[in-house]
Amino acid sequence: MAKKSLPVLPTTKATPQYDCTKCPGYCCTYEWILVTKRDITRLAKHFDLAYEVAERRFTRYVKDYGHRVLRHREDSIYKSVCRFFDQEARRCTVYQSRPALCRSYPEEEHCGFYDFLAWERKHQDDETFIPFRK
Repeated sequence: MAKKSLPVLPTTKATPQYDCTKCPGYCCTYEWILVTKRDITRLAKHFDLAYEVAERRFTRYVKDYGHRVLRHREDSIYKSVCRFFDQEARRCTVYQSRPALCRSYPEEEHCGFYDFLAWERKHQDDETFIPFRK
């Protein structure tokens, strides 16, 4: 099976028109959060671990994808979430050391999920409403 190509990271960052602090972390539930060797090195340094230990502990290899991705764990809202996601605070616990893919998200000034979430909350008249609960 052919390797799928790596995502292209943007060269410039758009000015966000959303507030991640009001989101339950939907992007952190993406099944395949790609990590590079540089990302693993950054995480290893963050936790004061050897590269090999960090790679084994924090990532898994997806044969069909041909790349390493962050491990997940069961989530209280969605099916699963990145292993570094704090489910109580709904925030990243390794924000300063997060992978390049997370640093680049979203690639545009709007986040589709955030726009949808804001619309739903307005129409449900509930600022805490979370669609797609398990």
